[in-house]
Parts: sequence; structure tokens; C-alpha cells
Amino acid sequence: MKDSISTRLESMRAAMRRHQVDACMVPSSDPHLSEYLPPRWQGREWLSNFTGSVGTFIITQDFAGVWTDGRYWTQAESELAGTGVKLMKISSGASVQYVDWLAETLKPGQMLAVDGAVLGLSIARLLQARGIAMRTDLDLLNEVWTDRPGLPAAPVYEHQRPYADLSRAAKLAALRAEMARQGATHHIISTLDDIAYLFNLRGADVNYNPIFLSHALIDQERVMLFVAAGKIDPGLAALLAADNVFVAPYAEAAQALAAIPAGSTLLLDPRRLTFGTRQAVSESVTVIEAVNPSTFAKSRKTAREADHVRATMEQDGAALCEFFCWLEQTLADPRREPLTEYAVGQHLLEARRRRPGFASPSFGTIAGFNSNGAIMHYRAPELGSAVIEGDGLLLLDSGGQYYGGTTDITRVVPVGAITEEHKRDFTLVLKGMMALSVAQFPRGVKSPMLDAIARAPLWAAGIDFGHGTGHGVGYFLNVHEGPQSISPSTPPEAHTAMEPGMITSNEPGIYRPGKWGIRIENLVLNVPAAESGFGEFLRFETLTLCPIDTRCVDTSLLREDEIHWLNDYHATVRQRLAKHVGGAALRWLEERTEAI
Repeated sequence: MKDSISTRLESMRAAMRRHQVDACMVPSSDPHLSEYLPPRWQGREWLSNFTGSVGTFIITQDFAGVWTDGRYWTQAESELAGTGVKLMKISSGASVQYVDWLAETLKPGQMLAVDGAVLGLSIARLLQARGIAMRTDLDLLNEVWTDRPGLPAAPVYEHQRPYADLSRAAKLAALRAEMARQGATHHIISTLDDIAYLFNLRGADVNYNPIFLSHALIDQERVMLFVAAGKIDPGLAALLAADNVFVAPYAEAAQALAAIPAGSTLLLDPRRLTFGTRQAVSESVTVIEAVNPSTFAKSRKTAREADHVRATMEQDGAALCEFFCWLEQTLADPRREPLTEYAVGQHLLEARRRRPGFASPSFGTIAGFNSNGAIMHYRAPELGSAVIEGDGLLLLDSGGQYYGGTTDITRVVPVGAITEEHKRDFTLVLKGMMALSVAQFPRGVKSPMLDAIARAPLWAAGIDFGHGTGHGVGYFLNVHEGPQSISPSTPPEAHTAMEPGMITSNEPGIYRPGKWGIRIENLVLNVPAAESGFGEFLRFETLTLCPIDTRCVDTSLLREDEIHWLNDYHATVRQRLAKHVGGAALRWLEERTEAI
């Protein structure tokens, strides 16, 4: 593919000259600002060869570059090498450095082209504030990407009871009450996980996330759900209509927005809406800007949903036991065929597929051996992935979508002999993960403020890592979900408050480029802490159930309370998973959960 990048760049530059624009920006987004994109909107990857999930591509007549953050630098350096596209490193806390670059590079009178249909409203406002002239009515990709994929056509289906705890009618009633509280007569939602949550619907339009392309326009009486023809069958449409939810063509969302009656008040989320969608709203409509109420609602799992997640974690943990048992047996067999990182990921996927309620992976498995483990979002290629042989560490970050929840777990296991330095790094990461696991904090504390708790043991050793410590996780929805984020790059704003029922990852790491990477990740649930007399406090319940490989632990670096936590965790893992596995997998579980 690298060989074709120069041809694609020249085609884009020719299109820019035809339209008399001086720069073109291709963000990593679609009309819904999704993280994982349908093939139609993977234009940044098509133009640059960079496959990471976050990045912004900008091209002029004499420059082409991709801006991305530290999670992807090693990967981007490899994928961009020889393409003529430059890696532009985004430093921590400066996610929109490309806006500064454009403001400094473009001269007065020069024009930036960017498709308004996929340009985030908040980014558009930053560009405007810097005085950057834009044409947002051009989608230059359509001119140069001659075999561009069309819209996905996967069917939409219901997320049913018992897994769907609250009915569609109940969720809509709660949303309308919040709309009324804020003084809104109408509300537009474009983010796909919000829509899937609100209507108890799921789909398969985006890899790994069970969502479907749609917009929703809600008033106090009815809902218009804009979905491509044929995706919702007549029976499901009738069920939706019974709740006053009416299906309309996907392409008519902008037209419906423009038809909102004068004098109405529209609630919209400027961080979850595109510039093009906002432009469709008439000036005669009053606009209220606030976080989508559904974003808060779906982040706070109900008690029944939490129970389903706990049951799901047992099934996922059992799948992992069977997989790791197989892995150890395979690596110990001197007569085996060479085992690649890609093959390991496929075996792990097959172990999950055998479990009840499994729907799909929740993201592409990261299986990185030794130096590849230091690439934070590494993806082993099907052809040419590294062979797991010799000595070192294998990092495995994987997850599943189940009807009763979404999982995300990282474990690191030894291959052959490992060094004391391996063990030291592993133990420091474990100490950070445990420190956050036992944290207690006031309800409503801003989630980014918790990040330093996990980093403290690493900082004490002069070590840091280039990603956030935790992201929110959906309920059979997106594996990355807001509004909470335990990350130094997330501003501690009001909407990031920690509330009961939120599920968040806990995943500190150490990455030594060219050597190894270590990350240990569990999912945790916000639950009430014991009454203290100083207001309401929360703590974390660890949800993930899978042994942490104690062969990698340097016990001399652990305090007595840390050893106690690890032994208690392993006792819980053994007790809850033993009933789901047997034979060699059960023996493996018992061995890997022995107290230290």
C-alpha cells in the first residue's frame, strides 16, 4: 500500500488546485464523530497508510503530515516511513496542535478545505477563532478515492431483556424530563452509542462496537430516527412506532433539523456533533449547548446491568483461562509449529466465541511480543507477524462484546526466561494498578484527578507512560465511553465527575521502545464506600477475573498490604471461575492463583 500513497497524495493536490484551496484536512471521524470508523470514512488511513484510531491528516502543495499522540508514535513512524507523509507528534495535553500549525502556516487569504459533515463542531470553532478561512462544502476524498466504500448495510436489532434493564419508553421519559428541565423543546443526537443506548437497539456498522449509523431528533411527543433504508425491518419499526419512534431515511436528518419550527429551543452537544449538522439548524431556533443527557445516563449502569456484567466477566475469565492454558502448553511443546502473534490473537478470539452471550471482539486484539509490546496500540498483521520464540514478555490486550456487557483486559506473560529488569517493571506497573484499585474518593470527584494515584509508584522510580490510566466502558456498547476519563490530558470539567455505576478501565503501563511493553488492566465499577461522616464516598469494585502472572512479580518490591490484595484477588478469581472450567484449564487456574 505504501507504493500507492505518493499517487494518492498527488491526486489530492491536483483536486486542491482545481478547487483553488491551499490546504486540506482529513480528520479521523465520520458524521457521528465515532472512534472506530466505517470503511467509507477511513480516508486518513487511505491517504497516509497510518492505521491508528486517532490522527489528523493535513496536506498542502508541499507538505503532508499526520498529527497523533504518544500512544501511536512508534506505530506511526513505521507506517509512515517512505510515504512522504510526516509524523507530527502531539505532546501531552495539546491535542489540537494542528490548529496552531494551520494558523501559523496559512497566509491571509489562503483557504482550508475540510468536509463539514465529519468536522467536529468544537474543532470548527477553534479553526474559526484562529482566523482560518474554511470551505466545508467540499469532500475532496470523493474526487480522488474512486473506489470509496459505500454506507454499511448491516441490520439493526433489539437489545432485549433481561440484558436491557430499562425500557425504551422509560429512557425516553427520563430524557424528556431533562430536556424540559433545561428548557428544550427538541434534542438532536448524532453519537451512535447514545442512540443505541436510548432506543435499546444494536447493529454492526462499525467494527467492534455494536452500533449503527443514525441520527435522532427528539421532541416532547415523538422521535424521528434517521437510518438507511432496509436496516430496520417492518416488525422492529412497528415496535418502535408503539413508543412514538418513527423511522426516516438517513439522508433526511439535515432537512428535518432545518424544519424545526421557529421559536423552538434545541438542545445539542457541541462536542458530539459535526459542524455540518449544526449548520442545518435555522437561526430562528434557540440553541442550548450541553452534554447529551443520554451520555450521563448510559455511563451509570443500573444494579441489574452491573449483575449482568459480573456474570459476563465470569464467562470472559473462563475463556481466558482456557486460552492461557493452551498458550502455555503450546509454548512448552518443542515439536510445535512456529506460533505467531496473529495466531495467538485468533486462538483467543476462538476461546471467547465458545462462551455464551458472546457477540464480537470489543476491539482488535493487541498481541505484542517483546519490542512489539512497546507499541501501545500494536496490531499484529496476518502475514509477517512476529514469531513468539526465545525469551521475553508477551503483552495481550483484548476484549469481548457480550449481550450482558463489554470486556477489556490486558495481561503480560513470560516466555522462556525473563530478567530481573522485566520483573521490576512488571511489579511497578502492578503497584500502580493496585494503588488505583483500592482508592477511595468523594462522589463527584473529577475523574482526571485520580490519574496520579496509579502513576505515583512509577513516578517514584522516574518512569511514566504516554496514555491515560482509564477510560469509561459501555454496556454491550463502545469499549471507550465517556464522560469519565482517568487521564492527565482530560480537563477536570464538571461532566467528568465520578458517579455510582460507572465502569472504567485501570491500566497503567511501562513501555521501553525496542525492548518490551508492560500493561496490566482490569475493569472497575464505582460503588458506594463505607459511610465516613464526610459526605458520600465511592470506591472501586474490580470486575475483571483473570490471574495476574506472579512469575513476573518481584515480591521484594511489594508491601504486605499489596501482597494481601493480590492474594485476595486471586482467591476471588479462583472461586468465581472454577465452576466454569475443567480439566487442564482448571489445573492452570489453580496453579496461577496460588498465594504468594
